[in-house]
Amino acid sequence: MKAYFDSEANAVSIDLATVDYWDEGDEFDEYYCTVAFTKGRLVNVGLLYPSEKLHLLEAVANSYNLDASLLIAAAKAALATPDQEVTTPDRVAA
Repeated sequence: MKAYFDSEANAVSIDLATVDYWDEGDEFDEYYCTVAFTKGRLVNVGLLYPSEKLHLLEAVANSYNLDASLLIAAAKAALATPDQEVTTPDRVAA
């Protein structure tokens, strides 16, 4: 799993899997959270204003049967190291 916090955009991108491209994307939350898929599999979660909206990652985890604590930990690690990619060996699939 890889996470990246873009400090200028104030957004976190969390790659759940390494893929060449996304087949489709959708808004999970009307304003702050997006999800992207490859071959029907969730592969990325995007979050605007992550320091204020981490609770949305728990909602994504619940909706897609993921481990919320690992998803939130990845986002927090990215927030702690702005503008650098953070890689974790953990899998978030429950």
